[in-house]
Amino acid sequence: MKRALVVYFSATGVTKRIANMLAISLGVKSFEIVPHEIYTNADLDWTNDNSRSSIEMKDKSSRPKIESRVRDIEKYDVIFIGFPIWWYREPSIIDTFVESHNLENKLIVPFATSGGSGIGEAPKNIQVLAPKSKVERGKIFESGVTAEELRKWAEKYLKK
Repeated sequence: MKRALVVYFSATGVTKRIANMLAISLGVKSFEIVPHEIYTNADLDWTNDNSRSSIEMKDKSSRPKIESRVRDIEKYDVIFIGFPIWWYREPSIIDTFVESHNLENKLIVPFATSGGSGIGEAPKNIQVLAPKSKVERGKIFESGVTAEELRKWAEKYLKK
């Protein structure tokens, strides 16, 4: 079986809960992408064009700083990357993570949480940022997903 790592960014805690459930159900480690500057409720107000998240998402080159990196990423074959969907794509902090790690020859499997939209352009965007990896289509999970559902979904990627 391939070695996997669950990496995630969570703004409100929903993605964190699902990422940790996924890691526990697979018996693998998890790594939280922590922003250098924590997002406040005002920062996350998508209805305010001047909120931090709105500004970042309008600028495709935005790369919010992260607190730390995965030091031993080379030992993993499969990287599950979890995040909330913002404006039909991954938050810019995910782009920071992808660009700051050598993901060559990794299988990257996005998973996301959303208030109603699909995974959008996230897999395609991540593939562009990590061209020497293979990025799967990924999946959106509802907040009520069970550990068993997560495990069954994820195990197929560990056998590829």
